[in-house]
Amino acid sequence: MFHIDISIDGKAVSKKSSTYIIAEAGVNHNGDMCLAKEMIDAAAEAGVDAVKFQNFRTDGLILKNTGKAPYQKVTTDYSETQYDMLKRLELSRKQNEELMVYCKEKNITFLSTPFEKSSLEELDDLGVPAFKVAATDLTNIQFLRQVAEKGKPIILSAGMCYLEEVKRALDAIYPINKEVILLQCTANYPIQNSEANINVIRTLQDEFHILVGYSDHSQGVGAAPYAVAVGAKLVEKHFTLDKNMEGPDHKASVTPKELKQLVEDIRRVEEYLGDGVKMPSCSEQMTRKSLQKCLVASKDIKAGEKFRNENIVAKRTDGIGISALYFDEIVGRTAGKDFAADEIIRVD
Repeated sequence: MFHIDISIDGKAVSKKSSTYIIAEAGVNHNGDMCLAKEMIDAAAEAGVDAVKFQNFRTDGLILKNTGKAPYQKVTTDYSETQYDMLKRLELSRKQNEELMVYCKEKNITFLSTPFEKSSLEELDDLGVPAFKVAATDLTNIQFLRQVAEKGKPIILSAGMCYLEEVKRALDAIYPINKEVILLQCTANYPIQNSEANINVIRTLQDEFHILVGYSDHSQGVGAAPYAVAVGAKLVEKHFTLDKNMEGPDHKASVTPKELKQLVEDIRRVEEYLGDGVKMPSCSEQMTRKSLQKCLVASKDIKAGEKFRNENIVAKRTDGIGISALYFDEIVGRTAGKDFAADEIIRVD
């Protein structure tokens, strides 16, 4: 397996690119198109690269008697089944198409997570530029191959899984499609700080030599900016217009104000990180000239006399002369002229 640069809707995701930021609308639209468009407005205002929804056909996703996840029992009507909850949160093809058009008007990329084959086919037909695969499907080898065959970039969440399961997922995808971004994720909503485990980003990079990002379920702005410092090249974060709305993900999401702060913090971290090239910055160049030392005579030196430890010393000279770094190269050479004490050493 190997690293490969990826483009999503014309924006690069690579080791050298800025962090690609996805605002995860998910199902926080509550089935309301007006609310969904307000969320797109908020995401565009925050300055993210993409806003992502979720696309599923409930009958192809879940058995009717499947129970809710623990966090869903807390955040939604306890008596409602997971099937009924998902059914009312479905987006139709027409609604997805309408949201895509609206995203284009707002100059923000529309993404969506397919959860089964019919929703995958629908999104592919609509021209979605990349596919996010949720953690629920990392172990769904059949579906992973179906996604890979579409030939588009895959953003693969590695939540609630073991490293060996990640390896098997990539082994299924890579013979078909090598454009994969792997996301460290802790799949609960929300997570405790101690569960973020952003150092897994390094583990995944070292193990698979792949682009790695972070799907952040921590509270508030949370772990995402720190994940960028560890090496995440893509970050996604759930957001909502109101944390008090009824629904499975609202309480674990950030507000539009927090989303904007998240973007600002990530861009600040990128500034702090720099390009990794060790050399004096522009602002250091004059400081270097004033503060770094060069070699001068520590006492009078006659022409023909050897430079020795005892007759040369390093002092600040406004950058004039031979850097003290080259002390060992100068010691033992012969002075070609007389030098007075404190005179800057020069050699032919």
